[in-house]
Amino acid sequence: MEPSTERVTARPAPALAPFIDHYVGYRMFGYAPGLHRGLPSAHMTFIVSIGPSIDVVAQTDPGQAPQDYRCSVGGLQASSALISHDGRQEGVSVALTPLGSRALFGVPAAALWDTSAEFADVVGPVGRELWERLQEPLGWPERFATVDRILSRLADPDRVVAPELSWAWRAVVGSGGTLPVGTLVEEIGWSRQHLARRFGGEFGLSPKLAARITRFERARRMIERTPSFVSIAQVAAVCGYYDQAHLNRDFAELAGTSPTNWLREEVPSVQDTDRSVERR
Repeated sequence: MEPSTERVTARPAPALAPFIDHYVGYRMFGYAPGLHRGLPSAHMTFIVSIGPSIDVVAQTDPGQAPQDYRCSVGGLQASSALISHDGRQEGVSVALTPLGSRALFGVPAAALWDTSAEFADVVGPVGRELWERLQEPLGWPERFATVDRILSRLADPDRVVAPELSWAWRAVVGSGGTLPVGTLVEEIGWSRQHLARRFGGEFGLSPKLAARITRFERARRMIERTPSFVSIAQVAAVCGYYDQAHLNRDFAELAGTSPTNWLREEVPSVQDTDRSVERR
């Protein structure tokens, strides 16, 4: 069987758009068994498996035991997890921003920092319902609509992040991780210490680390998607690194490997099918 990868994206329902950037449906089969790296991102972990469970063999926190998940949720992280697979991977990934943790889970993103959990253990029976519904033989539009319906029942728009922190998060991510912390301080009018304390209490990490993770994620996506004649040094310059060595150090600390090794290990050797689903 020839290896095959399908990747389908869609926007969430309007009521969920303040909290969720997009959905990704993915299906991979025909690959050799191996390990996948769950990398730091500006999105929280929220993945619903279809078929085989998500087998996390090394957590981002070494103190947390390995575990299988049907629907995995977790906070932001500054290191990679290792997920074992048998050559098949299928599911729906929800690009949940930490601004949506309160609305959907009833807790700040900081409560889930550097950890992962079964969705049902966080929100109760509706978490099991989401997984069960997605096991049905549905197409991607129907699957995304199912996620919309169930998450809309959970969402409480009155559980919101403080406006100063919401603005700060969006500013950091919107700048690609290049906005200086001093600019945040000037715009919000808080002291640097107060900003760090409030930001960490809401999201689980400092503004500086949030910027670093955002910059890393942007560089990773560029490395994955740009032609081979674009060098890693060029990507480093575009993403705001001092030089390629700076980017390499961030990869080593945040991903646990070098950019070239990650590219060789993680990116499928076949052309991805990447299409969008129109939402009505």
